[in-house]
Amino acid sequence: MKVYCYAKCSTCKKALKWLDEAGITYELCDIKGQNPSREELAAWYAMSGLPLKKFFNTSGMIYRELGLSAKLPSMSEDEQLDLLASDGMLVKRPLVVGEDFVLTGFKEAEWKERML
Repeated sequence: MKVYCYAKCSTCKKALKWLDEAGITYELCDIKGQNPSREELAAWYAMSGLPLKKFFNTSGMIYRELGLSAKLPSMSEDEQLDLLASDGMLVKRPLVVGEDFVLTGFKEAEWKERML
């Protein structure tokens, strides 16, 4: 299982603490330094069953600076995937990729259901 995080993100810190306390093994990936590729993002999006908007870090500075809340609805999925692949800071974190599941953000109840 891979967990994409940003070291300065408080939600990521909370999620990693939860994983460690639960004894769950994971590979930690820096979302900024190891930005997922377009192909990876497309595969995870397909596997997740989530709307593509759930993959965006809507509270991030870049998201706000680019005015994406207004632009995303008129963008194609291909354009959105290209945008996500362009900068790891646009990707919602933590992003967890397991063998048969993908989780965006840290929701403890959802994580318990999927991982324990």
